[in-house]
Amino acid sequence: MAKGVDFKIFNTMTKTMEVFKPLVPGKVRMYVCGVTSYDLSHIGHARAAVVFDVLYRYLQHLGYEVTYVRNFTDIDDKIIRRANELGEDPLSLSKRYCQEYLVDMDSLQCLHPTYQPRVTDHMEEIIDMIKQIIDNGFAYDIEGDVFFAVDKFPNYGQLSGQKLENTRAGERVAVDTRKRNPADFALWKAAKPDEPSWKSPWGDGRPGWHIECSAMSAHYLTSKFDIHGGGSDLAFPHHENEIAQSAAARQESHVSYWMHNGHVTNNNEKMSKSLGNFFTIRQVTERYHPLALRYFLMSAHYRSPLNYTVLQLESASDAIFYIYQTLHDCEEALSLFQDGSQEGVGLNVKKVGITADAQKCINKLREEFESKMSDDLSTSHILIGAFQEALKFINSSLSMIKKKQQKQQQLSLIQSLTEIEKEAKLILKILGLLPPCTYVEVLQQLKDKALKRAGLTEQDVLSFIEERAMARKNKDFSRSDQIRADLTAKGIALMDVGKETVWRPCVPVEAEQDAPSVVAEQKQNPLPAASS
Repeated sequence: MAKGVDFKIFNTMTKTMEVFKPLVPGKVRMYVCGVTSYDLSHIGHARAAVVFDVLYRYLQHLGYEVTYVRNFTDIDDKIIRRANELGEDPLSLSKRYCQEYLVDMDSLQCLHPTYQPRVTDHMEEIIDMIKQIIDNGFAYDIEGDVFFAVDKFPNYGQLSGQKLENTRAGERVAVDTRKRNPADFALWKAAKPDEPSWKSPWGDGRPGWHIECSAMSAHYLTSKFDIHGGGSDLAFPHHENEIAQSAAARQESHVSYWMHNGHVTNNNEKMSKSLGNFFTIRQVTERYHPLALRYFLMSAHYRSPLNYTVLQLESASDAIFYIYQTLHDCEEALSLFQDGSQEGVGLNVKKVGITADAQKCINKLREEFESKMSDDLSTSHILIGAFQEALKFINSSLSMIKKKQQKQQQLSLIQSLTEIEKEAKLILKILGLLPPCTYVEVLQQLKDKALKRAGLTEQDVLSFIEERAMARKNKDFSRSDQIRADLTAKGIALMDVGKETVWRPCVPVEAEQDAPSVVAEQKQNPLPAASS
């Protein structure tokens, strides 16, 4: 696939679209803020993971050697509070939820980052950075606590545009009246009874939330690196504080590009655990295939808010079923020629060449993919347009192959399908949507999820198909139509293929009305705490 277009990304720091140029030619260093591991992750966390996984994959596709770091916050006030509620050791709890997060990431086909550091494994680097900040005159300690003095950093607010007088003191913890300025933030917290702590020059304690990312990014990527990413809610105060403390520790500290993904919303309100309006990844993938969730998470531009609805997930599930069914049909047809089942296989197919229409389709597919991905990862436009045209070309070519025609024409179509399938699979791979199993298996998995949502079994559907066939035989077309309509309303579409009736998932007629029932189900049947 050609790579002639400049890759442009929106830089939150400059508020402009910029051509991406890494600090070291051919290499990219990228840090993305991960999760605080005190509970199962929700689909807002999944969106950030998928966005930067697509970026990771695309940079590799462009030929870059990428060092990708995504951290775990495994010690924090929230972790301690949750552990106390459950009567569990905080470090044991956070370790468990780190593992659960990785299970979710695997289900969403997010590639493993190069490094996945945890705060508790990097206390030495954190303490060393705090020492440097104090030595440089940007921090002070009071009774074992160390605070960053924001007044000492004139550029504070440069990323978010926040003015110092408007900063929100007490973002994650209660306001401390001992601070010189209410906006000063903790670098180190003095130990409290029965809480995990580590030795430091200021006494036993643990790090503040912000310092961990500065220390770990510098450790793995040096103080200058290319991309820093995370959710838009992290721009202030977390990333603003990172910039201040990193520069205070090392004057040369610099991130070339800051990237932030938009929130996932529920009824246009930010999805969050504090509001109780969130869905965990597990709750969604219990009902929908993880690849349908991944598709949904890419269905809007990564910087835009993404509103969660049942209809959106149903549509995503329907879209990927169509993609995989089309590619399965193509693969099946091609295999007939590859294994010698079809007459004329003795010819050298590659010498025949592809059709002019196929070449035009491939060129358009390549150009559109490249232009959209290079335009700040505009994934929402990729699987429509030229990609849909390619799928239609595959289906129409399959129909033509079945018709009697000259051997030369048939083999030209076969070669055309081979090349278009290759391009489509490459795009799906870069987007992380190429299934890890066969198309037959993933299509069955999608059907199983649809049956679960419909409250039916495969045998139930087959019984309805049999009843409908009997009704049609008896010319009871009213009953026949009713069976079909009832199943369609539940997300099961019946299709008559010759004398046979088959079924596939579809978007339920009343998908929007079903949305409140999912919310009610979540509240009535919350997931139990994950086991180790």
